[in-house]
Amino acid sequence: MVRNGVPMNARRAVMVATAAALCLAAVACGPSGDDASGGKGKGDPATHPSRTGTPSASGSPSAPPSPSPLPASTGRVLTAAELAEAALTTGEVGDYEVTPMQGAEETDSEKSEDLACRPLAAVINGAPEPAATATVFRTVMDKSEEGRDDQTVVTEILGSHPKGAAQQVLRDVRDAVQACAGGFRAASADGPSTYSKVEQLDALKVGDESIAYQVTGNIEGDKVPLVFQLVRRGSTVVTFYTADFLDEATPELPPELLIAQTAKLP
Repeated sequence: MVRNGVPMNARRAVMVATAAALCLAAVACGPSGDDASGGKGKGDPATHPSRTGTPSASGSPSAPPSPSPLPASTGRVLTAAELAEAALTTGEVGDYEVTPMQGAEETDSEKSEDLACRPLAAVINGAPEPAATATVFRTVMDKSEEGRDDQTVVTEILGSHPKGAAQQVLRDVRDAVQACAGGFRAASADGPSTYSKVEQLDALKVGDESIAYQVTGNIEGDKVPLVFQLVRRGSTVVTFYTADFLDEATPELPPELLIAQTAKLP
């Protein structure tokens, strides 16, 4: 199983992660570049993942308990510099290393053939809609697991939205998760993508509102679970993303990351 924090198009993410996983097996490669998305460079598998939250309709274990309540958000629309300051940094949560993401500005233009599913494609692109006025991309890696097949890597995208737009992002995604349960097809300059299933997960209760869900991608005949959780606090929406590139188990988004990141938002 590969947990991989990778931005943009899911198919592109799979190719990068697969190459990285082979690199890991051969020489225990690390993240590349000062501005690297660490997660892009690392396949980060986990053989026995725990779950972010299991499908809400199933009888599987429920989501972790809610964190301590935070003061009311100021609701301020943050600038790019303020988002960067609010993003997690290395050393703030256990052994997690946080790095800027390489190629973060190269968001994809994949669009769903079904209009109702376009909010999901936008999140996969790394550009939730309505568009943010400022965006910051980070990759978070558990360095205590470096060199292991089960290294945890998460992509984190912080977006600042004008008044009301942050709420619309989550509302549209929530509607799309329900409307697109049977999957959807999308297309971009790189070609078509097929997502065979969408299911809502039991989300950790953080921020003013949040939603967690899994999109199952079909990559060269293999099913690849992509897990997202969107968290809104005031006018900021944070997208957390991880994936499993070796088996079909639902990968985990570490709750301590979600709690710590949400607590840093004004």
